[in-house]
Amino acid sequence: MNITPTDFASLLCSRLCHDLLSPVGALNNGLELLADEHDPDMRARCLELLADSARASANKLKFFRLAFGAAGGFGDSIDTREAKAAIEGLFGTGHRVKIGWLVESPALPKPAVKVLLNLALIAGDALVRGGQLDIGAEMTGTGVDIVVRADGPRIVLDAELRGALLGDEAMMTPRAAAASLARALVEEGGGELQVSPADSPVLLFGASFGGR
Repeated sequence: MNITPTDFASLLCSRLCHDLLSPVGALNNGLELLADEHDPDMRARCLELLADSARASANKLKFFRLAFGAAGGFGDSIDTREAKAAIEGLFGTGHRVKIGWLVESPALPKPAVKVLLNLALIAGDALVRGGQLDIGAEMTGTGVDIVVRADGPRIVLDAELRGALLGDEAMMTPRAAAASLARALVEEGGGELQVSPADSPVLLFGASFGGR
């Protein structure tokens, strides 16, 4: 990836701010409504909406910290239960996406977990009307194999995301930051990243690279 670290950090920050704007904005709006509302039933509804928005904000932050940040400590691997909880928090609870977790290894190398999370984020977002999101990973003799599969009534993978996954830097936008990060981590591990054709009835990502 030839884009400078500073430029990539800016794109990634823009992506995070965009994704957090909605739940944080809902918190602000809910507090304003609560301040002016005196009906007990409406106040209870406002509090319920505030709780939902706070939960969504916390789940997004936990996911982003693991997928983009330095979460997981200073070791070489991350407990896969953390990755599962992050994905379920983002898509599973109260959402239309059903999670299929097919990871048996109790821990995976940090780069592998970040690739897995970023591919799951892209695939889950592509299920615009909900569906099934299956995530699999296993250690091999030389590294890690990852497969992410999305199946639903409508799947939309934008050209900028597909291009970034395939290494087209012209497609680098804030929205494609996760795709670019996944691609870079796989390349750094000496592996390759595969994406199903645009006309495929399901969306399939595959990554094979060194465990490091």
